Amino acid sequence: MEQVKQIQTKLVAKKKTLAFAESCTGGRMASLITSVPGASAYFLGSIVCYADALKRDLLHVPEKLLKEKGAVSREVVGAMLQGLFVITQADYGIAVSGIAGPTGGSAEKPVGTIWAAISARGEDPKIFTFPAEGKDREAIIIAVCTHLFGELQKVLYHL
Repeated sequence: MEQVKQIQTKLVAKKKTLAFAESCTGGRMASLITSVPGASAYFLGSIVCYADALKRDLLHVPEKLLKEKGAVSREVVGAMLQGLFVITQADYGIAVSGIAGPTGGSAEKPVGTIWAAISARGEDPKIFTFPAEGKDREAIIIAVCTHLFGELQKVLYHL
């Protein structure tokens, strides 16, 4: 994957590290990163927190936030990213949560609703939502990964 190679080149050249907090992508982002030889030079790993209990217990997302806003929300991905940086001390991170379907959607949050947070450690994160289009779960997950790698490239552009 060309995006991953470009991300790797930039991070290795600047001696920076990367980590993920993945929910709806289920570790796919990490799998794509590690499919390119040399990932160990910059990639620390991914914390796959699919269940709310793990978001709370591993990433320290407040229970109240999970109950009031839901796992697929601006507030929760922001907290996931903050927890990721505390745990890993990575230089850059991405947190993602969403509804990959085919079930689990609602009128308020339909299948394909994705929230993500991305930033360098210590900087204000870019937190955003986007619709991930796809005919099935696999297509949605791949669309999310591709979109988030593109967003990471934008963050790394001035590195």
